[in-house]
Amino acid sequence: MKVIIQIPCFNEAETLPATVGDLPRQIPGVDTLEYLVIDDGSEDGTADVARQLGVHHILRLGSNRGLARAFAEGIERALALGADIVVNTDADNQYRAADIPKLLGPILVNQADVVVGCRPILEHPEFSSFKKMLQLLGSWTLRQISKTTVRDAASGFRAFSRESCQRLFIYSSFSYCMESLIQAGNMGLRVASVDIGVNPQTRPSRLFKSIPAYVRKQAGTMLAMFVLYRPGRFFSSLGGLLLAASVILGVRFLYLVYWLPREPGRTYLPSLILLSLLALAGFLCFLLGIIGELMKFQRRIAEENLFLIRRAEDAGRRVARP
Repeated sequence: MKVIIQIPCFNEAETLPATVGDLPRQIPGVDTLEYLVIDDGSEDGTADVARQLGVHHILRLGSNRGLARAFAEGIERALALGADIVVNTDADNQYRAADIPKLLGPILVNQADVVVGCRPILEHPEFSSFKKMLQLLGSWTLRQISKTTVRDAASGFRAFSRESCQRLFIYSSFSYCMESLIQAGNMGLRVASVDIGVNPQTRPSRLFKSIPAYVRKQAGTMLAMFVLYRPGRFFSSLGGLLLAASVILGVRFLYLVYWLPREPGRTYLPSLILLSLLALAGFLCFLLGIIGELMKFQRRIAEENLFLIRRAEDAGRRVARP
């Protein structure tokens, strides 16, 4: 059993020593434990620091491609290195490395494919009340979209089995956290959660500059993933609202025309035009939902083919490896 702990990094020369220093050197049930640092275009010598710390593998992307791309590239490299399980953690040492065995537990006993470390949101001393509310609301919304029971959807402290790594395809450029959960849930992968601890903050988050920016980006990501993975439900819900509004206008029109005395020269033409536009938009949304479902089936076929290719390549590497 080989486990690779990957750490996506962007200018983390100061925080990386503490992060690597806290990582476990051996874990019960694990034969080989290695570290992989993904240098996402750092300009402060992060890769050199990783080399001095004795990190087993360093992947340099050359330019800053974003956290989601760095995560995906790390997964690809970990698979090529023969990982049976991949653990992802942050370079700012936010997550308590001593909890890594807890992350691995459900996968080692074959009870889960993906395990998410859930932080104590309500008890987190560095989260404001507003941020706690946003975290809880965001996690609840994602549970509805992803069909999972994860309590901390924004946590990047995760473990993935080899098969789940082979099945993940990240499209987002902002953050992999939301998309990977939605994808795992809609693919039927077993997703579990474990409670973890956190370390004191070492630096401000670099994913967003402010709470409004974070909300805007996360909301946009969830909306895009909702449309991508559940287009039928999204467009049918939107179409239903538009048709309901057109029906209300229609009832209002009939009431004004047949129940109330009509004012001379009044035709209610604007209401009829708006009613027609709403009804047309509603039917178009239902049509888009059908087209979206057909495209989703095609994407699933393509992803299944890519999964089979990845698995075949992985099997070939394992046979060739001495």
